[in-house]
Amino acid sequence: MPGVPPFLSSQQRKCVVLLSGGLDSVTAMAVALRDGFTVHALSFRYGQRHSAEIDAAIRIARRYRVEHQIVDIDLTIFGGSALTADIAVPRDAGDSTGDIPITYVPARNTIFLSYALALAEVIGSTDIFIGVNALDYSGYPDCRPEYIAAFERMANLATRAGVEGQEPLRIRAPLISLSKADIIRLGASLGVDYSMTLSCYDPADDGAACGHCDACRLRLKGFREAGLEDPIRYAAEGASP
Repeated sequence: MPGVPPFLSSQQRKCVVLLSGGLDSVTAMAVALRDGFTVHALSFRYGQRHSAEIDAAIRIARRYRVEHQIVDIDLTIFGGSALTADIAVPRDAGDSTGDIPITYVPARNTIFLSYALALAEVIGSTDIFIGVNALDYSGYPDCRPEYIAAFERMANLATRAGVEGQEPLRIRAPLISLSKADIIRLGASLGVDYSMTLSCYDPADDGAACGHCDACRLRLKGFREAGLEDPIRYAAEGASP
């Protein structure tokens, strides 16, 4: 198992990282650490189908020795998603038709970024990292560059630092224009141990990924195109790369 990356000792400025426990979020956190930030990781129990991704986020935060807070909110009161309501997670759905998938959680990134914005104000940070991607992704509207740019503009209107003309807040999305394979290659170059992560929308009770949901299929495709082996466990019925 890879050791703790050497750039952990070069931390300087504070940042907030949205850490889901998945492949993209840990890669974004590794970029923040590489760039010399002291990371304050933020994760959410929001009523998602399983707690395995929170367990992954805890493992990752401990491994990287970063401050980590878990926020409890309940998005099941709204539902509207296969991740927060009694709706089956689609499996082996094939290529996207352009429709927004049922695994999209309404306003999730807006809610998460708002919490991150509040934490950034309190700790005196001007940088928030989020692992969204607009190339190999499921078509979620809150993963697009124009959404990130719009939230950043709003954040600088809504904070004390913005009003007082201090250093502007930046929403950093270092993976947004990368393919999944490029994200994996970047993380591998930074020493990320992807065996700690979980991307699956519907893992088994023992934590094994299903291999058939959209998130698993994108992940498997990325590892295949990167020429690397995915180190996580998949359920016994096998995966669909």
